[in-house]
Amino acid sequence: MAWDEWQQLKAAAAERSSQNMRLNQLPGDGGGAGTGGQGDLVVRDDELGKLGDMAYGLREGLRKDADHARPNTFDASIELFNDGLDMGSALTELHDAWNSQLATLKEACAHISNHLDYSRAQHAKDEVKVLTEMRDADGGLMTVSRIQDYLK
Repeated sequence: MAWDEWQQLKAAAAERSSQNMRLNQLPGDGGGAGTGGQGDLVVRDDELGKLGDMAYGLREGLRKDADHARPNTFDASIELFNDGLDMGSALTELHDAWNSQLATLKEACAHISNHLDYSRAQHAKDEVKVLTEMRDADGGLMTVSRIQDYLK
């Protein structure tokens, strides 16, 4: 691959990425709070649940299935090392690196799953708090002007 071709591919990838990425701003269609559109904080409990379940499933799959070759790899590395072959120590390094990376990946999946569960629960609590604290003494919802009167 020529250098110019590499530069063109990088530029095309950056352009595609910038078109899809939008941080800390509302969509370009003008929707959002105060414009009749939907607010900018939207939590879809079912989507968070599905993602958390997927992360948990991935972790469990890794726990069960990603460790089949580990015992044989370790045994082979010891035999090769005992036979005086340098490949034994290289295989031991590979074995250790695999275990380390596998543990990191399983921890990341567990962290994602736990965080999504926490986010779902916290959002539900926040929603209840907002709904219960935004009612006036008569049980009706406060309007913005009534909230401002309350804060004075």
